[in-house]
Amino acid sequence: MGGAGMSRAAATELAGEVLGWLAGRPEDLADFLVASGARPEDLRAAVRQPEFLGFVLDYLLASEAMLLDCTADLGVPPDRPAAARAALPGGDLPHWT
Repeated sequence: MGGAGMSRAAATELAGEVLGWLAGRPEDLADFLVASGARPEDLRAAVRQPEFLGFVLDYLLASEAMLLDCTADLGVPPDRPAAARAALPGGDLPHWT
């Protein structure tokens, strides 16, 4: 287990929910696609890649307003996406920002 006791399976599930949330917000999804370099048709396969899901969470965590909107809509505590990020590949790296 990593990320404040969150399992990788739980982190993967939450990241998939975040991606689904982004998909329901066309402007945010478009910005995410630009930032990730992914195409809409890539998302179905990419959701099975832990590294990609880590990027989904990185994207969400970069904006406090988006984080708070997302966690409110998903009904999860605001610290949950950061815990999920820590449980995915690269989540244990130091953040310099």
